[in-house]
Amino acid sequence: MRIPAYYRKPAWQRFFSGMAVGAILSWVLFLYINGVWMEKNAKKIHEQQDKIAELESDIKIWQEDYAELNKKNEEKLTVQEIKVKIANDKKYKQYLDALSIYEIEEQTKTQLNMLLAKDLDSVFKSRELITKLIESQSIPVNDKRFKLKIKSMVIYTSVSIQVEIMLD
Repeated sequence: MRIPAYYRKPAWQRFFSGMAVGAILSWVLFLYINGVWMEKNAKKIHEQQDKIAELESDIKIWQEDYAELNKKNEEKLTVQEIKVKIANDKKYKQYLDALSIYEIEEQTKTQLNMLLAKDLDSVFKSRELITKLIESQSIPVNDKRFKLKIKSMVIYTSVSIQVEIMLD
């Protein structure tokens, strides 16, 4: 078996040379397009890496500021709520009903409304004044006069005061 002599036929020579030139041109075109694409993606990756590094440094700065602000805010917390509870209301059940107890608690709360939105430090420093304010008042209920005595006081964002009631 022998290979046909294509060198004698110019049509075949043109076909094979066209294939060779087309292969070389397509390879060059592929290399160019692939190079441009790779360069574009490499540039995009570098930009994203720079942005990530910048955002990570921003996050670190924000976290430090956030921790510092939390520390300052803990120092400057304010009173949000006042709770007053009468501890020994069962002892005077014959003189006081549930509505009277509620009214006494609410009246005491309204006297302490000045504490709302004050920082905890100033409220803590004025706890003796709060004690005197509550214990000095005499509350008339059903033709009887009652005095309050503070049993416990917890000062945080909600001031909780437990009082004992006694006849005046």
